Amino acid sequence: MTISLILACAWALLANVLAMIPSNDNHWTRAYVLIAVGIPLVGFVTYENGPWVGLVVLVAGMSVLRWPLRYLAAWVKRGFRPADKSLSD
Repeated sequence: MTISLILACAWALLANVLAMIPSNDNHWTRAYVLIAVGIPLVGFVTYENGPWVGLVVLVAGMSVLRWPLRYLAAWVKRGFRPADKSLSD
């Protein structure tokens, strides 16, 4: 097992432990830190192990951080919605 996969497993374990600890801000601060660490980690895994393993690690990280992804999808959807005609007149 490569060092990048060991780090990815440690990230997943840490994410699950952090999710079990109570939080006042609904875990958003922890999610931001996990995202900031996870994005370069996915790149490192992809570099060392190839794109298919990198894709598996990306999907695993997305399953852990599903609420930030839902909010991102809603934000993008709102951004591409056509403007209301009554407000532009």
